[in-house]
Amino acid sequence: MDTKGWLGADKIGKKGNQTLFLVIQHSDKATQEKYLPMMREAVKEGKAQPDNLALLEDRVALKQGKPQIYGSQVGSDSTGKYFVFPLLDPENVDKRRAEVGLPPLSDYLSYWQATWDIADYKKNLPYYEKLQKRYWSGN
Repeated sequence: MDTKGWLGADKIGKKGNQTLFLVIQHSDKATQEKYLPMMREAVKEGKAQPDNLALLEDRVALKQGKPQIYGSQVGSDSTGKYFVFPLLDPENVDKRRAEVGLPPLSDYLSYWQATWDIADYKKNLPYYEKLQKRYWSGN
């Protein structure tokens, strides 16, 4: 990637393209930060998927101590209850998700048998922020 850039599905197939994303998504913070601008450009050029970029954007933001944009990063508390890590402007998250081809947050959370309750989320946000620091720092 350092010499050829982000290779699109037309060059390496859909599975190969998805693999590029997955390797970056599950890499350390420095690697993610290095390739995030390249992936943004690849999305503009049609060489990478916007929904994958959203996942990487969220993960990098959390690792940088910032709130996520799309609500793609979910954790579980000590009781096993799933929650959305800190999120920018939660009232408009579904609009942002739709813009990149992601389903509504409530649909996404149903995968974990979790529900999206914005009032509950806001009430518990200080706790989720503590968990963010514990989970995402140093990753």
